[in-house]
Amino acid sequence: MATSTPGGAKTNLGLEPNIAGLLCYVPCCVGLVFSVVAAIVEKQSRFVRFHAFQSLLVHAVAFVLWFGFIVLGMVLGAVSGLLSMILIPVEILVGVAFLALTILLMIKAHGGEEYELPVVGPMARQWV
Repeated sequence: MATSTPGGAKTNLGLEPNIAGLLCYVPCCVGLVFSVVAAIVEKQSRFVRFHAFQSLLVHAVAFVLWFGFIVLGMVLGAVSGLLSMILIPVEILVGVAFLALTILLMIKAHGGEEYELPVVGPMARQWV
């Protein structure tokens, strides 16, 4: 479900809501840190809080997948080194898909949309 937010009002963070929402999804830990700060500090904008919580959930899913790939790689490596090599293209594909998802979410947030992902979106909506 995608809803739109009115623009113009500044947030507690001193940013426009669409810029703050975009910053929640920036890759390489910047978005993760900004999402934690926005979830704690932001009390004025439900739009920013939604994107902060959804970003935290997306990062949690990415971390669980990353950890699962490490464990699976260890298990497959113990069985046969060749089997663990099969996992590398899958890891790359999942990484590229995660990057594409964050870019999509950045575009939607900058456009003022509260774009809900299928599973984590409703959870984030409840926490707002």
